[in-house]
Amino acid sequence: MRYEIVPVTPFAQNCSVLACEETGRGAVVDPGGDLEKVHAAIARLGVDVEKILLTHAHIDHAGQTAALARELNVPIEGPHKGDQFWIDLLPSQGEMFGIPGGEVFEPTRWLEGGDKVGFGQVELEVRFCPGHTPGHVVFYSAADQLAFVGDCLFHGSIGRTDFPRGNHEQLLASIREQLFTLGDEVTFVPGHGPNSTMGVERRTNPFLAQ
Repeated sequence: MRYEIVPVTPFAQNCSVLACEETGRGAVVDPGGDLEKVHAAIARLGVDVEKILLTHAHIDHAGQTAALARELNVPIEGPHKGDQFWIDLLPSQGEMFGIPGGEVFEPTRWLEGGDKVGFGQVELEVRFCPGHTPGHVVFYSAADQLAFVGDCLFHGSIGRTDFPRGNHEQLLASIREQLFTLGDEVTFVPGHGPNSTMGVERRTNPFLAQ
């Protein structure tokens, strides 16, 4: 699998465009905004986008999901239904943070932990990782030893839990039980900032080091 990270919105959120190397089919993870940048990445990769995948429904991750789904005529998969209330709040989130879009949408498919999502010949495992939001999910490619973790885990930090329905202890449990169990060698793409590995964060992250 090939991918390109596209920082979008004033929060520099890591939207990712994914592509199956064998088929050229692909997906977009967390199209929060700046769709012209997302379309440019799609063109650079030469990918035929099959679907949109969402880790959670904060405005910087999901704000222009509805618009991109219309433009590409593709389904929306994710997040978990626990984030329904965040989807309903997208218009007010957009107004609060000055991010265009913020349109309410209905996911084509809500996701649960253990589900599989795919495009081309790529299969991603869904891990349910609540804490930052109640419906947060993570997408993991075993074949590529690569995970797209949204705002659960960052290089040297973890997701905020001071938003409505955030839960710090739940987030720590999600990271330890759903992410670190993938293995130290797994690379992850966070929602913001540089990539890291599970092993580096397990050993050195000040919020998680054992």
